[in-house]
Amino acid sequence: MKVTFLGTGTSQGVPVIACECRVCVSDHKKDQRLRSSLLIETETTTVVIDSGPDFRQQMLASGIKKLDGILYTHSHKDHLAGLDDVRAFNHLQQKPAELYASAATQHAIKQEFAYIFQRKDYPGVPQVNLNTIDKNSRICIGDIDIDVIEVMHHQMPVLGFRFRDFTYITDANFIAPAEVAKIAGSKYLVLNALRREQHISHFTLSEALAIASTIQADQTYFTHISHQMGLHHEVQNELPASVNLAYDMLSLEI
Repeated sequence: MKVTFLGTGTSQGVPVIACECRVCVSDHKKDQRLRSSLLIETETTTVVIDSGPDFRQQMLASGIKKLDGILYTHSHKDHLAGLDDVRAFNHLQQKPAELYASAATQHAIKQEFAYIFQRKDYPGVPQVNLNTIDKNSRICIGDIDIDVIEVMHHQMPVLGFRFRDFTYITDANFIAPAEVAKIAGSKYLVLNALRREQHISHFTLSEALAIASTIQADQTYFTHISHQMGLHHEVQNELPASVNLAYDMLSLEI
């Protein structure tokens, strides 16, 4: 299984519009972050987590020609806004896109993309199938088995996903003990780490490091990183050997 970080940035991306901080003006590729998303591939199956505003750009960059499913973590715009571009896969594959989301996220999809569900016969409208999942779900897409994990994003439940020994968590600031137990034993852990300063709904760098220390994965990767975190190479030099700042288009063979 191969996983690729399609985006590792926070809701505004990096650089942030009109910002002149040293991260936003950096010309290093690892300091330039699209909105957070992940690609999972086997020889026969392709799955993406979230379709944010940069979905089209991310699909072009990764060269994907087939999509077997999109898993949604939650309904915030930076994880949902690019859904319309599944039309390309409808055309290529001649079938609806399979979307896997909680009931709350499906409600947001139906509100924000109402035209998808109003005129099925209108040419060019995205074709989708909605599949309901929650923290108790265990699903299979192609040859990929997926366990669902629930974390909290302040007061909003967010879904994380475990694929074999790989676990992906984003937009969290609390993980209940029962959900931590689902993550235990992961060899690879992806976790959000927004910045150093306290935040109402995201783990800080120190909080993410504490979770990583609890899980004890062989390798931990931080994502959903804001420009406030600092330059990639400087932050990376502060981290333990088993912990890494992820960056866009980083690929791992699992």
